[in-house]
Amino acid sequence: MAAAESDREVPSALCTEFLNFSAKDTALKWLQVTDLYKEVYQHLARYVPKIYCLGPNLNPQSEDLLAQLLLQAPLEWYLCGEDPSTGLAKLEQNNQPSQLCGHVFRVGEPTYSCRECAADPTCVLCMQCFLGSVHKEHRYRMTTSGGGGFCDCGDTEAWKKGPYCQKHEPNISDSCQEDPLAHLSTDMIARCYNVFAIVLKYAVDMLTWDKEDELPPGLEPPDRGDTYYCMLFNDEVHTYEQVIYTLQKAVNCTQKEAVSFATTVDRDGRKSVRFGDFAFCEQAKSVIVRNTSRQSKPLRVQVMHSSVVAHQCFALKALHWLGHVIGYSDALRRILCQVGLERGPEGENSSLVDTLMLCDSKMWKGARNVYHQLFMSSLLMDLKYKKLFAIQFAKNYERLQSDYVKDDHDREFSVTDLSVQMFTVPSLARMLITEENLMTTIIRTFVDHLRHRDLQGRFQFERYTAQQAFKFRRVQSLIGDLKYVLISRPTEWSDQLREKFLEGLDTFLELFKCMQGMDPVVRQVGQHIEMEPEWEAAFTLQMKLTHIISMMQEWCATDERVLIEAYKKCLTALTHCHSGFTDGEQPITLSMCGHSVDTIRYCVSQEKVSIHLPVSRLLAGLHVLLSKMEVAYRFPEQLPLSELSPPMLIEHPLRCLVLCAQVHAGMWRRNGFSLVNQIYYYHNVKCRVEMFDKDLIMLQAGASMMDPNHFLMIVLSRFELYHIFSSADCRKSYNRENTNKDVVQQNNTLIEEMLHLIMMVVGERFEAGVGQVEGCDEIKREIIHQLCIRPMAHSELVKALPENENKETGMERVIDCVASFKKPGVTGRGLYELRPECAKQFNLYFHHYSRADQSKAEEAQRKLKRQNGEDMALPPPMLPPFSPLFASLVNILQCDVLLGMLGAVLQWAVEPSGGHWSESMLQRVLHLIGMGLLEEQQQLKNSSEDHDVSFNFTLKISRPGEAPSNTASVLALLENLQNAPHLEVHKDMIRWILKMVASIKTMRELTASTYTVTASGSHGQEEMVCDKDKAERKRKAEMARLRREKIMAQMSEMQRHFINENKELFQQSLEELYASASTSTSLEHSPTSSDAALVCVGPRRSRPREKRQVVTCILCQEEQEIRADSKAMVLAAFVQRSTVMSKNRKRPPHDPEHYDPLFMHPDLSFGTHTGSCGHIMHSHCWQRYFEAVQAKEQRRQQRLRVHTSYDVGNGEFLCPLCECLSNTVIPLLPGTKGSNSCEQPGLGQWLKISGQQIKAMHSAHRKLQPVGVDAVEEQCPATENFRIDYTPMSPYSSTIKEMLTTFGTATYKVGLKVHPNEQDPRVPIMCWGSCAYTIQSIERLLVDEEKPLFGSLPCRQDDCLSSLARFGSACWTAASQPSVQGHYIRLVAALIPDPQVETSPCILDIDMLHLLVSVVLSYGSVHSQDSSGLSVDAVQLHFFHLITVAHMVQMLLTSGPEEVTMEQESGGAEREEEEDICALYNTLRTHLGSSLPEVASGWHLWRCVKTGILPYLRGAALFFHHLNGVPTPPELHALCPGQWEVLCGYLSLPSNLLQLYHSQKELLEPLLYGWCSHPGVRQTLQGGGVLVSFPRESNSLIDLPDDYSALINQASSFTCPKSGGDKSRAPTLCLVCGSMLCSQSYCCQTELDGEDVGACTAHTFACGAGVGIFLRVRESQVLFLSGKTKGCFYAPPYLDDYGETDQGLRRGNPLHLCRQRYRKIQKLWRQHSVTEEIGHAQEANQTLVGIDWQHL
Repeated sequence: MAAAESDREVPSALCTEFLNFSAKDTALKWLQVTDLYKEVYQHLARYVPKIYCLGPNLNPQSEDLLAQLLLQAPLEWYLCGEDPSTGLAKLEQNNQPSQLCGHVFRVGEPTYSCRECAADPTCVLCMQCFLGSVHKEHRYRMTTSGGGGFCDCGDTEAWKKGPYCQKHEPNISDSCQEDPLAHLSTDMIARCYNVFAIVLKYAVDMLTWDKEDELPPGLEPPDRGDTYYCMLFNDEVHTYEQVIYTLQKAVNCTQKEAVSFATTVDRDGRKSVRFGDFAFCEQAKSVIVRNTSRQSKPLRVQVMHSSVVAHQCFALKALHWLGHVIGYSDALRRILCQVGLERGPEGENSSLVDTLMLCDSKMWKGARNVYHQLFMSSLLMDLKYKKLFAIQFAKNYERLQSDYVKDDHDREFSVTDLSVQMFTVPSLARMLITEENLMTTIIRTFVDHLRHRDLQGRFQFERYTAQQAFKFRRVQSLIGDLKYVLISRPTEWSDQLREKFLEGLDTFLELFKCMQGMDPVVRQVGQHIEMEPEWEAAFTLQMKLTHIISMMQEWCATDERVLIEAYKKCLTALTHCHSGFTDGEQPITLSMCGHSVDTIRYCVSQEKVSIHLPVSRLLAGLHVLLSKMEVAYRFPEQLPLSELSPPMLIEHPLRCLVLCAQVHAGMWRRNGFSLVNQIYYYHNVKCRVEMFDKDLIMLQAGASMMDPNHFLMIVLSRFELYHIFSSADCRKSYNRENTNKDVVQQNNTLIEEMLHLIMMVVGERFEAGVGQVEGCDEIKREIIHQLCIRPMAHSELVKALPENENKETGMERVIDCVASFKKPGVTGRGLYELRPECAKQFNLYFHHYSRADQSKAEEAQRKLKRQNGEDMALPPPMLPPFSPLFASLVNILQCDVLLGMLGAVLQWAVEPSGGHWSESMLQRVLHLIGMGLLEEQQQLKNSSEDHDVSFNFTLKISRPGEAPSNTASVLALLENLQNAPHLEVHKDMIRWILKMVASIKTMRELTASTYTVTASGSHGQEEMVCDKDKAERKRKAEMARLRREKIMAQMSEMQRHFINENKELFQQSLEELYASASTSTSLEHSPTSSDAALVCVGPRRSRPREKRQVVTCILCQEEQEIRADSKAMVLAAFVQRSTVMSKNRKRPPHDPEHYDPLFMHPDLSFGTHTGSCGHIMHSHCWQRYFEAVQAKEQRRQQRLRVHTSYDVGNGEFLCPLCECLSNTVIPLLPGTKGSNSCEQPGLGQWLKISGQQIKAMHSAHRKLQPVGVDAVEEQCPATENFRIDYTPMSPYSSTIKEMLTTFGTATYKVGLKVHPNEQDPRVPIMCWGSCAYTIQSIERLLVDEEKPLFGSLPCRQDDCLSSLARFGSACWTAASQPSVQGHYIRLVAALIPDPQVETSPCILDIDMLHLLVSVVLSYGSVHSQDSSGLSVDAVQLHFFHLITVAHMVQMLLTSGPEEVTMEQESGGAEREEEEDICALYNTLRTHLGSSLPEVASGWHLWRCVKTGILPYLRGAALFFHHLNGVPTPPELHALCPGQWEVLCGYLSLPSNLLQLYHSQKELLEPLLYGWCSHPGVRQTLQGGGVLVSFPRESNSLIDLPDDYSALINQASSFTCPKSGGDKSRAPTLCLVCGSMLCSQSYCCQTELDGEDVGACTAHTFACGAGVGIFLRVRESQVLFLSGKTKGCFYAPPYLDDYGETDQGLRRGNPLHLCRQRYRKIQKLWRQHSVTEEIGHAQEANQTLVGIDWQHL
């Protein structure tokens, strides 16, 4: 595909034809003709193939241009009857814009929905409308669009209030809705009609055309060549990789081209992959088909004639054009809608719109998108036509859905996706239900697609093939449509709506009948099940239908007649279901405690049982509504309540609950996980509302219509426990009979579960209709019980509460009255805590607790009571009364069977002979007794005078058994138990029960004697007992506290005594402790600090007392002193390249092989940073450890090739103690001993000595060059005492030398990105650079965090700095001496011009701190050959002073013109400085002339210099302190005023720095001249280079907007830079430089070191030297990357109002920037800790290791 072809020349003959073409003339010609249709088709047949598809490469620019001129212009002329530019403008002027916004969403664009006002969650606003609406003050939800929907602003049915934003607010004047066509002349209307009809027909014909080699009649081209395209179509079966591989084979293109083809096919739905004659294309087709048909159906490929492709291209263009033209005027839109919906010649469903819809699945993605957009901007924007379109859509619904199910494209590319635009409009939905019977249609279509049934007609999902599973997934979208139709409930019902709704309900019940009893299970006995049965499909169906079922019930609740009819229908369906199940079940009679009942014999543990009972559950829901709407009391005659058979109603739900109990008891273990999962979902919050909850209600409904004794006997029988409780002497015999431990254990659990079920049947009254409660009480109770477990975050609470169809839980309404919110800190999230007054509503046996929740809640509540010093009992809470329909349920508590059971359990507890009872069983019994007592107390309180309370629980429990057995009464048993030693835990509860009994007796006596005394007396008595209890507890607690204090006092006394006796021993160990602390900390308290002022550099520097430094190896725990001649000790360290302080990110990376790093540019564009975790090892211990890590890695790689969090090949390892990522070790060296030599020359003398030394070295180095033998004789002008030929002995032991090389080479390798080479002369330079860069970065950190210069660093950084500085001064011993001296010469030449050094950089291109560190550290190599006694301190000081002056000059040269500030008259103190600085500045001006501006104010200059030089001075102080080990002055340990003077004193500088210059003016003047006369200075000042101004500001991460939606908006308009205006799928923002990148996509991959990497990875190397911090905008997630293989996700700095992040934007709460969290990320970056953070994350979470980070 040569480039020449793409810029192809259009043949000249064609050009002249195009140039002579006049759109106006053509249009005029068309106005005259009779058959316009034929004429336009001829025009298109002639021109379209000449414009489009002329070669292999399409050229969209020229094609669009020509199409506009030759094809669209004549149509526009004809349409307007005049020049289109004026005609269309007129139309636009007269247009009344629609009040609907209609903005179509792009992929990833933010959309907003209001949780308070939206009619349903599909009603959304675009960002512009949202910001101008009332909803931005409400509780709104923000999501990102998948593309394709549109903004509902202006649609009054979509919003309960505030339907318009400010922009779309309707004018009062256009309330009289006139027909928009009134503005147009009839002539114009006719012309529009003609054009639209022809163009739309043409487009529809072409897009639905299925012949590859010929065209529709009227479009045949005049001349036909043999030119074809091989067209590849998209499918959702084959992966990118398969397509790329196949294309490379089929059309032998490169990988890049194949990727581009695949991307286009995926985006547009088709792409031509070859152009040529028929045979050439056919051959490519056969290869593609052959290669992709092995596993699945082959890729769809067609060989199409170029003219067909051309016309299809123009057809898309034509649809775009129609959409564009109707945008000018509402009238045109109406005409187009009319044209589209007009019936064709074939009659029913033959309009152009119908044709498009019905051919939807045959079209390719691009074509579908274009015509869907057109429908949205035309049909759906006009209410009249929206209605007509909806009717057509409903008529074709079945066919459209069947096509969709067979197709494989995602729903968003299918026309069925438009259902959401129509079905959610309440008026349209009602109309479609009544006129088109839509509800029935949807359900019937759904049922038709699920064809697999068993013999009873139930769904069967077992043995589903992949194809059927795929189909099942697609069919589920129908349920979504049904949900849209039902989402808004009708307020008034018409007869027709009732009729059609009930017809829909019938169909729905048919669906339910197929589900009732599906996936039945039978208990496996003997061996484990072989294959896990399929259970997920049935549950998926159940979950999808959950909301539909709830909505159906809500619809029924709005109309009494509908409710009654629905109840009858449902009951009939249930009876029908039962009639099929009864065969083979034998009737039996159960009798117990003098009652008997007839039932059937059925064992859950032996027969089939199913968890799916939707018909029973729907009936239960409707039964509650009868009570809630009071229909049951007002129209009892219309309801078949008398015909109900309660045992039939409870049978299946009861079996289901028994199944759960048996699974808990471990009886179904052999049935595998599928059953465990089913039980889990049955109780899970997603399903329980329509499963578990409804089963419980069904039991309550049945039990309320039965004798409670009968109900309980049936329950016992189903639980298979009847034999235990029914025998006359059950209280004794049960203990003896079974000895099989498992069976006993199972029975115990079953008894517990059964007691729990009874509690739930009697106690669950919080469903409106079952109990007398409001709707919000139920939610309050749910929240209270969740918060009783522990305080929870908002999102956890939302997950624990059931959502309705609008994704709302109703929690916000009630949360504030039951909980208080606690805001989060820098980590963690905000938590809701339960208000203390709500704790008394806690019910230990809350029906939605799982077992784990229950035990956690119990523990938490007991702990709380212990803290508050309360009684430890957890009694049942007060309950609301039942509704009349369910009122008889309370009698279960006082019926004989239950009392018999309670008595039996208590009896077993009194004589605990075997393990045949359990404590939790007893606990449940006590709870039930408590419930009975509370119920009685409530009834007594609420009873009126004439009404006697029939509920007499206290009487029943105090009555002993009948004559023959004379069993003790329940109460007597409780009194026995009160003193049983083995029941200590339950004492409090038993005491509470006995108290309650006493108080109820008192109440009854009072009520019996008089009615005047109210119930409060009993309360008083109870409280009195309570208070006594409390006082007793308090006394005990006080005693315990006193006892504790006494013991503590005794212990500390003994300790003091012991220390006094062994004084010497302690003294000794304390001294050792001091010695072993790291030097820096111990020195700070050394006595010298008080004597004289502390100075860290120069001849007057303070001499620290020499302390032994003893450290411990973390690997072998051996102690060792740090000495130059002993075994090496090393610190684990991590060296990395860094751009954190860079002031110039545009600088291209250097070529590592030839780059000379000696001088650092002040823009600090790349540096090498060294950090350490501060853990110390012997060098040999470390080597052994590292070798072990390497060996382990090699073994692991052979087994499975996975990345670890560290890359051993790069020398990385984890610190053995703290697992911190490290890649080398720094040797620990002893402090340098200061030479107390007398030779302290002044500046002038030193300059002379230094000059001579340098000359001597020059000549010595020349001699080393192999020139000739005789040249050696010539003597160099050696100064005395400077022996250039003397090679000093290295003072270090061999292991230390080895470690010097190790660290040096590592720094060199990482810093320059080269292979290690210990001989390279650049090794020491890189080490000095790393030392300087690390000091600078730490100094900046301290400033940014407002910490003092000394004393605030953690000791790991302190140790790292001192090791680096000392290492730097020793590293020359491991390198070749001449090369280090060569570096020294070049460094000095930058300060003191030297004719023998050629290329010295100009003063503006040198970072002075780097220069200072390098000069001081390289001087050691020179000093070692000097025997004149010249003091190192003096040399350090002179260098320091010189460089300080150079830095001041640097600053004066770069100081900008002054800001106009009030000229500050400073006191006399600063006067001197101002005059001095003006003098210096003017000297510079004489050297440089016009390059420097004139500055009048000395005050401005001095301020510039003083603030600018501070970072350098602070860095120098850090450096000299760590190098020379001088303690630091206390003033620098705090942020107090007067720092400047102290700092200058510590560095032995005058506080007026200019004295440095003025006192040595004649010596410095020539140097000054030398610096200024460097050609680079002028060039840079005149804008030739990068000019850095001082002080350098600290870099920050970019500023982020406060509101997250601004970012989403920015990302949604970001297009991929590579694939021509395509939306990026994963836009990612670099937080360091602010670039937006197209991450995680093939299109933006680039090659880096021979590997394909994604955009983010490539960017990290350009912007962050291999470390990157990104924000993935669509996921709201921070991404850390390091190198190519390491990365991790990090919590974003955006939080919602509840203090939580929303990674993945799933919850949709508005997010705002949390500044502290963003600062935390910034701090990680500034500290160079990103890589370390990644290492820790990957160690903690192994899944991160498997991600291909390099492709992000």
